[in-house]
Amino acid sequence: MNNSVWEERRSGRSLNRKDDPRTPFERDRARVIHSAAFRRLQSKTQILGTSEGDFHRTRLTHSMEVAQISRGLLLVIERNQPDVQEWLPSSALLETICLSHDMGHPPFGHGGEVALNSILHKYGGFEANGQTFRQLTKLEAHTPEYGLDLTRRSLLGVIKYPVFYEEVCKSTWPKENSTTPRYAWLPPKCIFETEEEILDWLLSPFNSSDRNIFREYLPPNESEHGSSKYLSLDTSLMELADDIAYGVHDLEDAIALKLITREHWQEVQENCDSNWWEAQNIGHLENQLFSSVDESSSLRKQAIGGIVHLLVSSVEIVKHNKFDNPLLNLNAKLTIESSRFISLLKDVVFRHVIQSNSVQISNYRGHYIVRKLFEIFLQEGSSILPDLFKRKFIVSSSEKESARIVGDYIAGMTDSFASRTYEKLFEPGKGSVFDRN
Repeated sequence: MNNSVWEERRSGRSLNRKDDPRTPFERDRARVIHSAAFRRLQSKTQILGTSEGDFHRTRLTHSMEVAQISRGLLLVIERNQPDVQEWLPSSALLETICLSHDMGHPPFGHGGEVALNSILHKYGGFEANGQTFRQLTKLEAHTPEYGLDLTRRSLLGVIKYPVFYEEVCKSTWPKENSTTPRYAWLPPKCIFETEEEILDWLLSPFNSSDRNIFREYLPPNESEHGSSKYLSLDTSLMELADDIAYGVHDLEDAIALKLITREHWQEVQENCDSNWWEAQNIGHLENQLFSSVDESSSLRKQAIGGIVHLLVSSVEIVKHNKFDNPLLNLNAKLTIESSRFISLLKDVVFRHVIQSNSVQISNYRGHYIVRKLFEIFLQEGSSILPDLFKRKFIVSSSEKESARIVGDYIAGMTDSFASRTYEKLFEPGKGSVFDRN
């Protein structure tokens, strides 16, 4: 495989410092880890708000766990399927993709994402994965114009949905000030048209047939979004690692916080194939997961490790038989029953944690804060935005461009910073306007 085209950066430049032994992908990983957007993930909601305690996962610890799990997936494939090894990403490349995959998430998790889309839908929309791509390629301050200026293959791996907002967006949104629940504003999974030129550069090494197929999507209708159809090889590995981290480690948090019970675990068992369940010897994990207080921590850790190992060990590389280039034609998958198991774990977390009234109250609070901040910054941006964003705002050529600038600013906020900013603006006596941000 010709690696040189995949190691290219959009700037056309490469800082090959004297005696630097690192590969381009190792330099990518360093750029991600040292970026401001990556550090801010430590104070951004994963599922439970960062103000609700300091035990459960944040976006930062989640991203680190995704990177660690991805390394396990890579090792299993290298051992079991050596015939595909030449196409596999290096560990540094895959870690770069996993560490950066959530860098565009706004404060307050999906509550913040929905809030931004509820306003930005008429200006090109907002979606966290699209914002991640924008953050990496334009906004992060490593370079003046190219964001972190990552290699082509690192950026290819980050794109989970290679379709534009306008292509897959449903045609009808709730009316302004309607009583429709806020989650009616969930965005489609996508990137933004503002990055069309970057996507063209990114996909240029593929032939026209591969490019066209890769960008195919299921069309939207009046009330439902469409969706993209394909992932690159590297993205499929990141996606599996993300699913495992979400389903298993967020389950661990929920059990420790008494949000998931033994009865909920039994719901998972009842919906799994009984023969598979017994063959994998999963039954003994129940007592470890829900052990007594005195011994719960170590036993639960052993059980969580066992579940992660079970899932990672079931990974395999399959072929689409649709693409000419193996980077698109090969994808990582879990076996059918392992895939079903992780889907059931994610569903339990969604129904009994994310949809719980306490988490939804927290989500609504974040949704409300983000909407109020957006409204005031769009109205008063030329005077109250920080200097970097103010300069862009003042010279913006349209309301659409101004709205995108405000969206970029708010998406970069942490939960705590957004809350403090709200207090300064709307709660007299809370905070000082001279506090350092």
